[in-house]
Amino acid sequence: MITPRTLKTEISAGKFHLAYYFFGADDYRIVEAEKYLVRSFLPDLQRQINSCKLDGRRTSCADLIAELSNLPMLGGKQVVIVSSFQSYKPTEIDAVLKLLTPPDPNRTVIFSTPAAKAPKRKSAFLNKMDKAVQVVEFKKLAQADIQKQIRKRLLAEEIGIEPAALTLLSELVAGNLGPMESEINKLINYRSAGETVTVDDIGAVCSGYATYNIFALADEIVAGRTRTVLKMIDRLLADGNTPVAIASLLQQHFISLYLVKNSRKPLGRRDFLIGKFRGQAAQYDNIQLEKIIVEIAATDAEFRQQALKPAAALQMLALKMISDNV
Repeated sequence: MITPRTLKTEISAGKFHLAYYFFGADDYRIVEAEKYLVRSFLPDLQRQINSCKLDGRRTSCADLIAELSNLPMLGGKQVVIVSSFQSYKPTEIDAVLKLLTPPDPNRTVIFSTPAAKAPKRKSAFLNKMDKAVQVVEFKKLAQADIQKQIRKRLLAEEIGIEPAALTLLSELVAGNLGPMESEINKLINYRSAGETVTVDDIGAVCSGYATYNIFALADEIVAGRTRTVLKMIDRLLADGNTPVAIASLLQQHFISLYLVKNSRKPLGRRDFLIGKFRGQAAQYDNIQLEKIIVEIAATDAEFRQQALKPAAALQMLALKMISDNV
């Protein structure tokens, strides 16, 4: 198994393997690596006719074998990309891997698995792939690497970024290169050369800012600052977040607190925030957290029954959550 950095170094040096297996937590990096390998392996005129991408969920094993048995057109090189390769049966996987021998220097095959279906490190499937092909794991980027990428992209446009805004943006994208590119493009369109990105800019244009604000809201709930909590709720509502959406985010947040408190992973892909979850969770016991989760669910039911105006129901929920921690 090699890292994406090693993969890039090898490809840059003209070293290609018979076949690869790409997996990990970042789908965007996997797709970009596939594109890079195709561009590097195939001459310009052959990229359209001698590269194909098949979806393992929609392509039968017989059709995949037939594709791998075909010779490239015009006697050139060939790249075959097979996504969701883990969806085939073990016997089918064995049959496909047998086609890779004897090796063909004019062809390379890229098998991959989407992040949502990534195999466990000690799984039989991953062990089989590691023995048969070159395996590359695409992890989420570390926060320091994300920040370096953000600075580099903005600097190319002659745009600066405040330290606090850089930290906030790197936490919002959660180590994912795809969302990072999307958010940076928004900021580049929002700011001009010579200007500096601020925390307010992040709040104005970046996705996920409301989710991030839930941490700040939870901090105030934990501290029991009633007036500040109500003001923050008013601001979230004024920014266009619906009461239902805010309640949903709070539900996910407090479920994550409960999970982290009991040595489990938080909901979603938020492992990088475990430290923050752990600090908040320490202010509650399990009974308190369970009560809060039930109260949020009850408020969600009130939204549907329209017994109270949604904003009022949300404010009452916040007051109950504060009292639960007193």
